[in-house]
Amino acid sequence: MSWTETRRFDAVSVGEELPTLDIPISVRQIVSCAIATRDYQNVHHDLEATRALGSPNIFMNILTTGGLVERYLGEWAGPEAMFRKVAIRLGAPNYPGDTMTMSAKVTAKGDADRTLELDVTGRNSIGNHLMATVVLALPN
Repeated sequence: MSWTETRRFDAVSVGEELPTLDIPISVRQIVSCAIATRDYQNVHHDLEATRALGSPNIFMNILTTGGLVERYLGEWAGPEAMFRKVAIRLGAPNYPGDTMTMSAKVTAKGDADRTLELDVTGRNSIGNHLMATVVLALPN
């Protein structure tokens, strides 16, 4: 499915699993996304300061995580989809040199408002980086 196509509500089933998406994590991505979201916390760009706080490396911020969730689902659902709710819980940090694999499953459909509820997971080599519940409205 490409970004120019829109997934239709009637074509989606509860229990449907989305294709996975592998996202390589790099220093450049972590630092540039932190700067772009005006998150200047040292744990997202300063290795020495981060190690002094007990972390082995800098790590991704939650705003980048949220953007990656919306990218993943937006590419699947298409440009006419509307995000109604995004609730993210963070787990294991995303460190440079790792890969986060995004996966999702449709858990509910709301026929009255054409919404889908999806459980989304982003997993890296040390565990789940994110667990999210997302509600999307799709055209019919």
